[in-house]
Amino acid sequence: MIARLTGTLVAKDPTRVILDVHGVGFEVWVPLSTYFDLPELRATLTLHVFTQQSDDATHLFGFLTTAEKKAFALLTKISGVGGKLALSVLSTLSIPDLAQAVLTNDVEALESVRGVGKKTAGLIALSLKDKLADLRAGAPEAGDAATPAAWQTAQDDALSALVNLGYRHKEVKDAIDRLRRTSSASMPLDELIREGLKLLSKH
Repeated sequence: MIARLTGTLVAKDPTRVILDVHGVGFEVWVPLSTYFDLPELRATLTLHVFTQQSDDATHLFGFLTTAEKKAFALLTKISGVGGKLALSVLSTLSIPDLAQAVLTNDVEALESVRGVGKKTAGLIALSLKDKLADLRAGAPEAGDAATPAAWQTAQDDALSALVNLGYRHKEVKDAIDRLRRTSSASMPLDELIREGLKLLSKH
């Protein structure tokens, strides 16, 4: 079972990367929390890997931090939460936000994740309630707000990332425009995408 990979980053998009390890290309699925901090192409990259095997396929899920991998593992132990849905949770909610939603039984926050309905949201909150210490261990603090000069670039990058995740261009643009109008300050890219995902999940 693969637990870690180090190689050359040869391709990346908001849902997956391809890592060249001694001439072998590994396709690794990643959450947005990892995608935001990926280096440029051709750089050396190490990912903490969770290997998920089924009867007909093996999927690799990669994370820059052990905290992300641990949160992913906890989520996939919940009945009805597969690898792709666990990635969606980590792409929409930061680990601190996920822990807070579980602590306060904020089902609405959990329902903001694409693919998570009320029943699954309640199950996630219940299942992780006694695992908050594990969930929070090593989790990063919230990032600083973006500077005004970076605001337009963040919007453009968020638009591209959300369209690559399967949302329609017009819906994404409308969501980002709404965030720009209602936000009291500029947002960093990761926060902009997370808030955009929450708005898009309501359509």
